[in-house]
Amino acid sequence: MEAVIVTFFFFAFLFFLILLFSMIKVLREYERGVVFRLGRYVATKGPGLIILIPIIDKMVKVSLRTLVMDVPSQDIVTRDNISVKVNAVVYFRVIQPNKAVIEVQDFLFATSQIAQTTLRSVLGQSELDELLSEREAINQRLQRIIDEHTGPWGIKVSNVEVKQIDLPIEMQRAMARQAEAERERRAKIIHADGEYQASQKLADAAEVINRQPVSLQLRYLQTLTDIATEKNSTIIFPLPIDIISQFMELMGKKQT
Repeated sequence: MEAVIVTFFFFAFLFFLILLFSMIKVLREYERGVVFRLGRYVATKGPGLIILIPIIDKMVKVSLRTLVMDVPSQDIVTRDNISVKVNAVVYFRVIQPNKAVIEVQDFLFATSQIAQTTLRSVLGQSELDELLSEREAINQRLQRIIDEHTGPWGIKVSNVEVKQIDLPIEMQRAMARQAEAERERRAKIIHADGEYQASQKLADAAEVINRQPVSLQLRYLQTLTDIATEKNSTIIFPLPIDIISQFMELMGKKQT
């Protein structure tokens, strides 16, 4: 009889411990517990120590930390009929755990599908030049659209970034040729602008020489000085400009 009583108390104590452990739950700072009582939503509890009614209460844990979701590479045809592959990354977090559990079956899978669909839709309405040059505006547009769709699920999308755009080989070659032509165009414009500025300076110098003819003689002597500084065997004798001018006038009269 005593053995039966001891066995009964042992199993009763064991059942009490199991019941106690099932009643007490500890949630971390970044966790929340969505509690259902007999299938009906009761409250969102946590963090810390919470107590549940065994068998009656059920709890679903939800993390409030920011989640990083990698959007797989999507085959997209842009508005100018160019096929590209684009992948992205989505940063989001749960701000209303009860909606994330009640309103959607699997909020992670649902957010992933929304992100993929929105990526194909938005980038398909853009041209290739927009994808390459206006990526920040496209990221903001993606973030706004995905956030609007996931808002009723208690999810806040904080950022969306397009990571990589893979172009076909033919398009890469065409863009390389275009960039090369653009660089040649800029080089020609810079060269022409330099020639124009040089001609303006020469015209200004000609006006100065025309007003002060002696300046041409000074420039002539300066040129001789520059030549004499170099190591060569050439001997140069300066000839006055006046003699040359008189000689040129004489030759002109003979020709006439």
